[in-house]
Amino acid sequence: MRTTVLNCPVDILTLDETVNVATAAMRERKPMQHVALNVAKLVSARTNEELDRDVRQADLIGIDGAGIALALRLAGHRNVPRVTGVDLFDHLMATCAAQGFRPYLLGATEEVLSEACRRIEALHPGLQIAGRQNGYFKGREREIVDAIKAAKPDCLFLAMPTPMKERFMAAYRAELNVPFVMGIGGTLDVAAGFVQRAPMAWQKSGFEWLYRLLQEPRRMWKRYLSTNTIFAGLLLKDMIRRMLARSRSGPTLPNVGGKPAPRG
Repeated sequence: MRTTVLNCPVDILTLDETVNVATAAMRERKPMQHVALNVAKLVSARTNEELDRDVRQADLIGIDGAGIALALRLAGHRNVPRVTGVDLFDHLMATCAAQGFRPYLLGATEEVLSEACRRIEALHPGLQIAGRQNGYFKGREREIVDAIKAAKPDCLFLAMPTPMKERFMAAYRAELNVPFVMGIGGTLDVAAGFVQRAPMAWQKSGFEWLYRLLQEPRRMWKRYLSTNTIFAGLLLKDMIRRMLARSRSGPTLPNVGGKPAPRG
C-alpha cells in the first residue's frame, strides 16, 4: 500500500510481500527499482532535490528505518512492518539460489566484497553470482555499466552510501536493463562479518541504530545526531498539526437516519 510519511512516499509491505514483488519482477523481466527509506534518507531528501526526485521515482519504497515505522504508526497506520535492507537482501539471496536468478553485487571495499561473496555462496549452495565490482570505480562508470550489461544479471545490489547509489540507479537504470535493482548501503559489511547485526531485542525495540552507533561511534555519531534530531522535530511538528486539525474540525455527532449529522 502506497502512502506518505512526512510528505515522502512509502510502501507498507511485509517482508514476504516485498520478496514476492521482487521475484515477480525478475521472473517477468519487469524493471523494478527498490529504495530503502530510513530517517537519514528522508531528512537528507528534504534539502537535496536530486535525492528527493530519485526516491520518489522508485517503484518500491520500503520501510527500512524504525523511525519511519514509528511515524506511520503515530499517523494512524496499524501493523506497520519494518523491512530492513539486510533482511530483504538475505531473503533475496535465498530466492536467487532456489530459483536460479543471478545477482550482481556492486560496491563496498574489495576485501568486504570478496568475503561477503564467499560467505553468501557458502550459505546458499547453487547460487550463481553474475558478477561483482567494488565501489571504488570513480571515472570508470562507463566500464562498470558495460560489465553489468554483459553479465545480464537478474538483479543488481548497490552497496554504496546515499546519495551515490540513488544517483547511479537514476543515471543508468534504463540502460542496464536489470529487472530488479536495489540499494543496500552497508549490508555487505554485515554479510562479510565486518559489522555485527544488533541482537533481535534491539531490532524489535527500534534501537538497532544505537547498536550500530556503539560499534562505529566515530563514523556514525554525526549522522545519527543530526538526522535523528531533525526527524524528531519534524515528527513533533506533524503531530501538532494533526492535533490542531482535529480540534478545528470539532466533534462529529452520530449520524442518525442516514442523513448528514449537523454540526453545532
